[in-house]
Amino acid sequence: MFPLVTAPVDRPALRFGDHRLTYRELSGAASRLAAGLPDGRVAVWATPSPHTCVAVTAAILAGVPVVPLNPSSGERELRHVIDDSRPELLLTPPGVTPPAALAGIPVREVDASPDPRTPPLVREVDPESIALIVYTSGTTGPPKGALISRRAVLSDLDALARTWEWTDRDVLVHALPLFHVHGLVLGVLGPLYLGGSLHHLGRFEPDAVRLALEGEGTLLFGVPTMYHRLAESVDDDPALACALAGARLLVSGSAALPLPDHEHLTAATGHRVVERYGMTETLMNTSVRLDHPPCPGAVGTPLDGVELRLVGDDGAPLPAGAEIGEVQVRGANLFSGYLNRPEATAEAMTDDGWFRTGDMATLDAEGLVRLIGRKSTDLVKSGGYKIGAGEIENVLLAHPGVAEAAVTGEPDPDLGERVVAWIVPAGAEAPTLAELADMVAAQLAPHKRPRRLRVVAALPRNDMGKILKRALTP
Repeated sequence: MFPLVTAPVDRPALRFGDHRLTYRELSGAASRLAAGLPDGRVAVWATPSPHTCVAVTAAILAGVPVVPLNPSSGERELRHVIDDSRPELLLTPPGVTPPAALAGIPVREVDASPDPRTPPLVREVDPESIALIVYTSGTTGPPKGALISRRAVLSDLDALARTWEWTDRDVLVHALPLFHVHGLVLGVLGPLYLGGSLHHLGRFEPDAVRLALEGEGTLLFGVPTMYHRLAESVDDDPALACALAGARLLVSGSAALPLPDHEHLTAATGHRVVERYGMTETLMNTSVRLDHPPCPGAVGTPLDGVELRLVGDDGAPLPAGAEIGEVQVRGANLFSGYLNRPEATAEAMTDDGWFRTGDMATLDAEGLVRLIGRKSTDLVKSGGYKIGAGEIENVLLAHPGVAEAAVTGEPDPDLGERVVAWIVPAGAEAPTLAELADMVAAQLAPHKRPRRLRVVAALPRNDMGKILKRALTP
């Protein structure tokens, strides 16, 4: 799975601050650890560190499934993940004291020091075997463990390599957490599989991004909250704007990038930010391709090997250019089911192998996908209309008095649901409901205007920067 790890060469592989590993050094460190791993699942305390990368690489070389653990998870969530996945071993960086929820699991500290001498461990592993068990966010109940096979990972990375012209010459820069598919599959396994290099910043800071891109960095992966901070910084930092302009590719994912941030970054750098769309269960489904004209707000076309369709409320496929529908996908990128949850797996899949994403979107004649949001939280059915929260949020964010915005629906006896705007004001005084409603009505349509305004100090977000709309309650 990692050609340069199993046939090690003296090329840069990983960089975390001053900690650097070549492929030969990573191969030795990972092979040393892999030789002593049990045959069952191993949990990894997934800090943003070289120890996580060595641990995951070792498990893949040994052919054992990895359960990445979010170090910021609470006791209840950790206990659920451990009880559900039952790992035989916990791999941690040196000096970590595991929380009480992990008591009883044998612990092994990961040695991430350079090891150019240990020969590479090479084992034949079934491509359908499980590489990762990644737990979903659990917004509708306890997190479910998505079983991700080696086949799914390789299929997805091959497709992204073609779409982004991602090669062994690229140095990927990011500061993403390593317990999720964005930071771990794309951000770690991606460069290692393709033979490139990863420069992980540890913690996101615009200055750190600038320095990395002024150095050898060619790609930047981030989430919208990161790009928002970059957009806020570029006007006062010409060097940052220049560094971003010099990157080969800027990619945003895990949530929609607001249109004002798109426009601000493009104006400051002359560079567009490419969006893509994926999920834990599907890895990446779509991306804007490098040769596609700029299309802010779109997440591109299906990747090679991915079939995508929209279906209506009755489950019947919709033609391109029709109304909003639910996204369903099919292909080698799909997960292998939920651990210990056959009923949830069956519910998520159609009889002919399509995965029900729960995401709503539009699809034009050339296959370009524009996400509306989650069916459960981002689609407001008001007065007979299907209204996507995202387009209203983009209008609200363009108001100078709005720093952050979210749109939800709430029951209305006349309309079925009414549009509710949640905003974090940019100054001491928040704009009025009438002001925002008139702005939305003028730019979109009268039926899309907010009918209730809620002003809050901050919007709840998860570790990937996604707004937790289920936590927005009156």
